[in-house]
Formats: sequence, C-alpha cells, structure tokens
Amino acid sequence: MFNTIETASCIGETIKTVRKAQELTQAQLAASCGVGVRFIRELEGGKESCHLGKTLTVLQALGLTVYTTDSDVESHQVLQEQFFEGGNDE
Repeated sequence: MFNTIETASCIGETIKTVRKAQELTQAQLAASCGVGVRFIRELEGGKESCHLGKTLTVLQALGLTVYTTDSDVESHQVLQEQFFEGGNDE
C-alpha cells in the first residue's frame, strides 16, 4: 500500500484501515503497542496533537513504514516507481 500522508487525518485513516484489515480491535492494538485505547481512538480520529513517538510505535506494530520525500514532483515519482517496481516485495 502506498499512501500520501499530508494530515493527521490521513494517518488516522490509514491506521484504522490496516487495523481492521488485520482484524484487530482498538483494544488489541493498544495492548500490543503499550498505549491506551483512548490514544488509538484519538489517533484514528485524526487528532493533531497525538504523540509522535507513540504514533510511530503504532505504525510499526501494524507493519507500516513511513517514507518521506521532498515536495519535488520528480522525486516523488521516482519513489513511487521504486516502490511499485520492485522496492516492495508485498
């Protein structure tokens, strides 16, 4: 899966989608990450002030990796090509 993340809501939606695809409840995900259910609920809801470190822990627990690119369109296209043409074994 390749998503462009530009807002806290985008991160939340991605986490919620992947959590549900893995058939995890919010409570199960929270327990596996060492965070509270309220944190997961707020994160999935797009709360902008969620703790970055905990957010990264949740992403990692779901098997998600964060990549960054500069805003140069050409660089973004190169990353997408690498990701879809062999940089990803999924």
